[in-house]
Amino acid sequence: GGRDDQTTAFPPHKIIGNIYYVGTKSLAAFLIVTPQGHILINSTYERNVPIIQKSVEQLGFKFADVKILLGSHAHGDHQEGDALVKELTGAQVMAMAEDVPALRAMKPGGKEHPIDRVLHDGDSVTLGGTTLVARLTPGHSRGCTTWTLKAQENGKSYDVVIIGSFGTNPGFQLVNNADVPDIAGEFERAFKVAHSLPCDVPLGSHPAMYNLDEKYARLVKGGPNPFIDPAGYKLEVAIAE
Repeated sequence: GGRDDQTTAFPPHKIIGNIYYVGTKSLAAFLIVTPQGHILINSTYERNVPIIQKSVEQLGFKFADVKILLGSHAHGDHQEGDALVKELTGAQVMAMAEDVPALRAMKPGGKEHPIDRVLHDGDSVTLGGTTLVARLTPGHSRGCTTWTLKAQENGKSYDVVIIGSFGTNPGFQLVNNADVPDIAGEFERAFKVAHSLPCDVPLGSHPAMYNLDEKYARLVKGGPNPFIDPAGYKLEVAIAE
């Protein structure tokens, strides 16, 4: 999306269980609500942090109750705002080890990028009875992270997958890449992991990755939860691969 899409709030809404959308039209941010505080996934750009805060408050939650900040991958449109979120909430910032160098180089306004816990593939992050598992799905960035968790709704448990990214942006060099010699192999690893994950509810770092516009339109009309879409997950992985 263009700059306006990146900085215009999308209507905040409940996705499923204790998972809510608090991002913009083209940059996803997710709030996971627990009795012991909340987890925020993706701060997006620093200029968007007030937009995310307002969305959290519109849902009836306190931004100051964010205890943990996670991210999808070390690109500015997803994690530039980490330092400001920590400044406002005191949240513990956690990041995949392979993304730490790129995050350390991300200094909006000269701010040091906070990292309180370094994660590795398969590590768990738990708060208030909710556990997320960090899965390394490299390629788009060295430490691109796909998050998995369970959500409960109407007495049923659903597998939720928040895709980090499987995309190759313009300028990605997949052959003879001096910085990442095995970048093609890293993408292959990511797709192997992606295919192995059970998924009922696909989400992603950009809302277009799970057709948010279409699903939200169905959500407001009522009826079955449109975000339960296992076939959509398989399609997104296949398209990217």
